[in-house]
Amino acid sequence: MLDPITMTEDDGIAKLILNRPAVFNAFDHDMIEHFARHVIMLAVDDNVRGVVISGEGKGFCAGGDIKWVSEFPLGPSVAFHKLAASFHQAILEIRRMPKPVIAAINGIAAGGGFSLALACDFRVMARSATLRQAYTSNGLCIDGGGTFTLPRIVGLARALEIAGFDAPISSEKALTWGLVTRVVDDGHALKEAVNMAHELSNSSLNSFGWAKQLLTDSFNTAFEAHIERERLGLCSCAEHPDGKEGIQAFVDRRKPIFKS
Repeated sequence: MLDPITMTEDDGIAKLILNRPAVFNAFDHDMIEHFARHVIMLAVDDNVRGVVISGEGKGFCAGGDIKWVSEFPLGPSVAFHKLAASFHQAILEIRRMPKPVIAAINGIAAGGGFSLALACDFRVMARSATLRQAYTSNGLCIDGGGTFTLPRIVGLARALEIAGFDAPISSEKALTWGLVTRVVDDGHALKEAVNMAHELSNSSLNSFGWAKQLLTDSFNTAFEAHIERERLGLCSCAEHPDGKEGIQAFVDRRKPIFKS
């Protein structure tokens, strides 16, 4: 039996590969539990400086396995409750970990796969891949943080368009709308995402972590409270070895070398 998630780590970059290619990496309960455990572990692993998520085969992730849901003995509502518990835990870990998480969208990303991609910090998309929220076409409600991240990326009006009409979104349109960071030729999404992760890993992860946290929380914090958190973050960064190195490098007119 295939491991539903494969994880490898090389030179500080972890690759999480969704591994149910026969169903375009749709997740049942076993798969999403494995995924959540891996994400939790990577979030606290100091040897890992970046995480790349992709899918095996022709798809990134087709979301929840509807066949598994339809056959669940206690009914679809309980099935989705179980799936969402682990899925949402993984999404929260992705948004909270102070290191970059990059989605390498090698093929279709639909439903929960769409929400998972949006939860990542950056998205690299293969040219022939497509995005689709998919939930509403099946009479379901968007989850996985999709209703939070989507309007913040594309705006409320376009988010409603995506939710209402559920048309497939090409890589060209996704790039134009700001849904993805880069579009690359087919077969190169994973490699490009890993290269991005390496580039980011050479910067200050402490600084990136603060920026990620503040930007994420900015939508839920009053302005006065938020700028106070910015001041606390700035002072904390200044006392961190990366901050000290960055300041000294600026004074010395050289490129900083971040080691932490």
